[in-house]
Amino acid sequence: MNDLGNSLAASASGMEAQANRIRYVSENIANADTPGYRRKLISFEQVMDGATVRSGKVRLDQQELPEIYSPGHPMANEAGYYKGSNVDLMIEIADAREAQRSYDANVRLFDQARQMMQSLFEVLRR
Repeated sequence: MNDLGNSLAASASGMEAQANRIRYVSENIANADTPGYRRKLISFEQVMDGATVRSGKVRLDQQELPEIYSPGHPMANEAGYYKGSNVDLMIEIADAREAQRSYDANVRLFDQARQMMQSLFEVLRR
């Protein structure tokens, strides 16, 4: 019974971590055209029990911001350049797909453990 509970906890923590990842990917995509925006990165940390995971600290991508030439832009300097965002939409879309697939895998694991637990309860009631 404890193993089933651990499976539920592990998959629930995985779903929460991937949901956080999807949130930050969504923020990155929404701000892709925002001048000076730095891509947000999230890492995962293993919890002491070894079976569950949680989201780590959010950090900003330190990759150089591109210089965009647009003399009419309100943020442009004297030379006509302003700092763009370092968000690459292709990377963000790939990250979103990976996070979604991981989330879906955790949902299937959670559902399987729940069904097994439900079957166990039915056997015990007899």
